[in-house]
Amino acid sequence: MQDKSTELKVAIRAALEAGKILEWHQETEIKRGVKEDKSMVTLADTESEELIKRIISEKFPDHSIIGEETDPIIKEGSYTWYVDPVDGSRNFAHQIPFFAISISLICDEKILVGVVYNPATRALFYAETGKGAYLNDKLIHVSKSGHDKCIVTVSSGRKPPDLKIRRNLLRDLPERVVSSVRDFGCTALDLAFVARGSTEADIKLGFKTYDAAAGILLVLEAGGKVTGINGRDWTLSDEGSFIASNGVFHDALVEEVKRQKEKLDMQ
Repeated sequence: MQDKSTELKVAIRAALEAGKILEWHQETEIKRGVKEDKSMVTLADTESEELIKRIISEKFPDHSIIGEETDPIIKEGSYTWYVDPVDGSRNFAHQIPFFAISISLICDEKILVGVVYNPATRALFYAETGKGAYLNDKLIHVSKSGHDKCIVTVSSGRKPPDLKIRRNLLRDLPERVVSSVRDFGCTALDLAFVARGSTEADIKLGFKTYDAAAGILLVLEAGGKVTGINGRDWTLSDEGSFIASNGVFHDALVEEVKRQKEKLDMQ
């Protein structure tokens, strides 16, 4: 992208600088902790988030910043940054190279900027509203494959209803709707892979805005489709449950999630 906004340039810089922290920690003995929601956290999570917040605040002192690991910075303006300093913390803590830094900028529920960076592979995904999606400065697009030649990722938060639907989808989807299903353990990269055409769809159940906003923008700018799990237009108030896809068999995925909810008596 030739005409990057100042906001995007700052987000990219923050992601690349934070990536150096994650790279350093990957070469050391990573100290793991477990939060109240049973998700994993490391020292790198906090260090990465503090650096990102500092870089953003220096350039945009009037913007709010909400991260996963540290106290939010709340300002009166309408611009809010969402930061996941290590998305895929469990992968990171076990030195599995499928994790990422995720940074997005939102104004009035519209995602303006999204950056997803995996320092293990030097894969830098980024997008701005109306300007397309990119991987390492190369324009990317969603796949055109149908359900018979696809990979779909499915993951959930830790609420029991979401976990039940996830388990059923992982078991039933390959037999009913798609050819292959996975759970890679990193929301931001799951969505980035849909955007670049590596996978065809991603079903998310119960995630936070900082997990998903950057990846959602990537999918939309790469020509994909995002809806709530009920098939209606997706909004930030959908509590992190949505379906992102290349659009080819999106309706079939919506119907399958609906079927699983009915099966589990969750209507």
